[in-house]
Amino acid sequence: MEFMDTHHNFFSATPKIFNSISFHAKNGYSDLGRVYRSPRRNFTGGDYRQSVMPIFNCIASVNGASSDSVERVSVLVIGGGGREHALCYALKRSPSCDSIFCAPGNAGISNSGDATCIENLDISNSSEVIAFCHEWGVQLVVIGPEAPLVAGLANDLVKAGIPTFGPSSEAAALEGSKDFMKRLCDKYAIPTAKYRTFTDPLAAKAYIKSQGAPIVVKADGLASGKGVIVAMSINEAYEAVESMLVENAFGSAGCRVIVEEFLEGEEASFFALVDGENAIPLESAQDHKRVGDGDTGPNTGGMGAYSPAPVLTRELQSVVMDTIIMPTVKGMAEEGCKFVGVLYAGLMIEKQSKLPKLIEYNVRFGDPECQVLMARLESDLAQVLLMACRGELSGVTLDWSPGSAMVVVMASEGYPGRYKKGTLILNLEEAEGVAPSVKVFHAGTALDSEGNFVAMGGRVLGVMAKGVDLEEARDRAYEGVEQVKWPGGFYRRDIGWRALQKKQYYVSE
Repeated sequence: MEFMDTHHNFFSATPKIFNSISFHAKNGYSDLGRVYRSPRRNFTGGDYRQSVMPIFNCIASVNGASSDSVERVSVLVIGGGGREHALCYALKRSPSCDSIFCAPGNAGISNSGDATCIENLDISNSSEVIAFCHEWGVQLVVIGPEAPLVAGLANDLVKAGIPTFGPSSEAAALEGSKDFMKRLCDKYAIPTAKYRTFTDPLAAKAYIKSQGAPIVVKADGLASGKGVIVAMSINEAYEAVESMLVENAFGSAGCRVIVEEFLEGEEASFFALVDGENAIPLESAQDHKRVGDGDTGPNTGGMGAYSPAPVLTRELQSVVMDTIIMPTVKGMAEEGCKFVGVLYAGLMIEKQSKLPKLIEYNVRFGDPECQVLMARLESDLAQVLLMACRGELSGVTLDWSPGSAMVVVMASEGYPGRYKKGTLILNLEEAEGVAPSVKVFHAGTALDSEGNFVAMGGRVLGVMAKGVDLEEARDRAYEGVEQVKWPGGFYRRDIGWRALQKKQYYVSE
């Protein structure tokens, strides 16, 4: 594995005053009623509607520094899902953040005022994104989805001198190719499941027969969270191989498959911010991948999440940092492709050993875990991400709200298979009115001709709530869910069951 390091650190003229970071808004957003209305502009062929940029009048403290010492920034968030809505929500609370753009964003992000959505900006066109940043004085780009990262958007932005939170295309191979990730684990002694990689279906089936079931079959490339089959029988594993290597179910993403040993235990999500050489852990979170109650049915992109996750004790988090995260960061640097961004480690806490093994890496915030993490984050996200871009995370600590947060994902009927678009969603304001701690994140919504929200995706909403403990967060989240009027949607009724170890939580139909 030889890759050229294309993700460099950029330093502004602002003196380095941060060794640890703790930001607090003393006065809150006292001027949120004021907005700056910029003129309509034609931009690289895109007719942008009138831009509304919130003006934040907050006083921050950074190790005792006054707000005048804090570098103020305008941020562009790339993406349009629930993860990006959560990032915009956290950035809006960042005292040093002057304005937030989100491209393309979605109707819910725009309607909430959490960011100015730039619907016509082509995020697959690096030149257009760079021109927009120069035109609007964007000093930080945060790339949410994996596809632009794998395609090299971060490479182009960094080359243009724009600080970008997100790895280069070379470093994004940690998610873009499971075979790459597995080979890195082999080389740097990172604990993971035993595996073999195949392009020949007959060879894959022979290996499966020799190993027995249960066994796991994975598409090598990006498959929107659907390219993993946990086969409970040999025939089911054979069918997965046929689907990927013969029937081309996932296109080029499935032209290679990884056949992996089945690990028994509890899954958990671990996130760390990385600046190329240093890494700092985020709070723990855990999601529910299966579509149905009791963790049944096919895998999805995530049907709900909570933070903190009791399975990830402080001791276990230290083990993950020492045996998985830091060896990965150092290994990537040695391979010539330093990683800058967030490492999302999907872990299995093995039932017998009680120790973590790496299942897979994502090179961006997980969704829906990002929603509960951003709800609990109290540090200035804009400054933290800038420091990651500049290689300045050493010694940084983050502040988190006490208690717990939970999000329940509402999805279109039929997801993760075929689903209907355009179904009407009502009562979202009522859902957020259940309690001050309830927030509805939009992942796949649009507005119809009458100004009503309609579903345009598989996972559509994330109803998030905070509480003094996980039980209170769960109760508030489901109270919010119950307010939503959406006959075309569904949700799991047992989010958090592993942590709560109590009866499943059911709400009335």
